[in-house]
Amino acid sequence: MTDFKYVIQEEDKELHIKGLLKSKFKYSSRQLTKIKFNDLCYLNGESVPLWITPNAGDELVIKQLEEASDFPMEDIPIYPVYEDENILVINKQPGYVVHPTKGQPNHTIANGLMKYMADTDQNFKVRFVNRLDRDTSGLLIVAKNAYSQDQLSHQHMHKEYKAIVKGEFIEDNGTIDIPIGRPDPDNVMRGVMEDGYPSITHYSVLERFKGYTLVGLKLETGRTHQIRVHMNHIGHPVLGDSLYDDYSDLIPRQALHAFKLEFKHPVTGESLSLTADLPKDMENVIYTLKNDC
Repeated sequence: MTDFKYVIQEEDKELHIKGLLKSKFKYSSRQLTKIKFNDLCYLNGESVPLWITPNAGDELVIKQLEEASDFPMEDIPIYPVYEDENILVINKQPGYVVHPTKGQPNHTIANGLMKYMADTDQNFKVRFVNRLDRDTSGLLIVAKNAYSQDQLSHQHMHKEYKAIVKGEFIEDNGTIDIPIGRPDPDNVMRGVMEDGYPSITHYSVLERFKGYTLVGLKLETGRTHQIRVHMNHIGHPVLGDSLYDDYSDLIPRQALHAFKLEFKHPVTGESLSLTADLPKDMENVIYTLKNDC
């Protein structure tokens, strides 16, 4: 991200810089603290404290800290869908954890992003805005700076998925409004629980096959494993979901794809609507199911 620049307007002149950044540009308290202690605020080319009240016509500049990740670089393919100096949206392939953990310290999308940055002459700290399970494919947002991450994390994004599930739906569409929790804190599995977190999934039938259905799914909430838990609960588990159902000979992972994301650009405010086509393995399953009908 280039430095934040803004020319003070007449309607701004009663506000001190801190108030202006917080009210008009939604800077968080954490960001303002970072600006203060790193002397990142400049007015007309001179470093100034945040309590200064600028005049109309003054140029305000907030400099960006140089931050970078130090994950080991790995040759893992990265497929950009949208990119500018503030965000990168990729179409994640299945089979990769998003971020290194104690149990999975490498061979992650973050490691692939280090190679991608080297190949494209970039250097930014990897900040994932959303997460996808290892074997879920689809749209994944990476913020290239703290401001973009903060702005995106406070948005309610429109998320749509596509899944191949077991069984043939009778209804063309419906809503699952059932709370989800974690029955065992030592187990990654989630489940339907009366005292769980509110969880809402809307589904619609896209295509029916013999014994299976391709469904579109819209999330109002974003609980861990929400789609997988909800689909399993109503008797239509996601095909290939070995955690909540069983393995499948048709596909070696859960047939779940993050198909669409709609959100406002964190800096420009522009409305973005991004989509990612179904991956080849799910297309192959659909081809097989159609020919079995």
